[in-house]
Amino acid sequence: MTVFNAYTREQLRRSYADAWAKRVANAPLTALEALISDVIAAHPEYQALVADPDKAEQFDATAATPAENPFLHMGLHLAVREQVSIDRPPGVRDLQRQLLALQGDPHQAEHALMEALGEALWQAQRAGRAPDETQYLNRVREQIARGA
Repeated sequence: MTVFNAYTREQLRRSYADAWAKRVANAPLTALEALISDVIAAHPEYQALVADPDKAEQFDATAATPAENPFLHMGLHLAVREQVSIDRPPGVRDLQRQLLALQGDPHQAEHALMEALGEALWQAQRAGRAPDETQYLNRVREQIARGA
């Protein structure tokens, strides 16, 4: 069980807003708040949304495409950072290093992982099964082979 499993959508969004407010105020952050606020800091286009907790809670993701859903986007950043930190699935940390060497930008390397992860999650949801880790890692390898 992850830390977010017990959260409602509104509570999760509030956690983003709270983490960002603390960062802006230079208040002490928990480890999780530091991760969240680092992701927000890398996305100036989302900062106004999370700066207003009510606006963040009321954001209608159904009216947005997945590419336009800031909480999905930031959540994928958090997911790949966690994967890399624990090297799960095994090999993802090395693939992230290869992407970083190719692209020279940690943010863009994360985006490449996020693209593959998003595809794996979408396919798993369509098929009603758990994500295929091998397929996910192979998709990242394909990106590396193409020069990401």
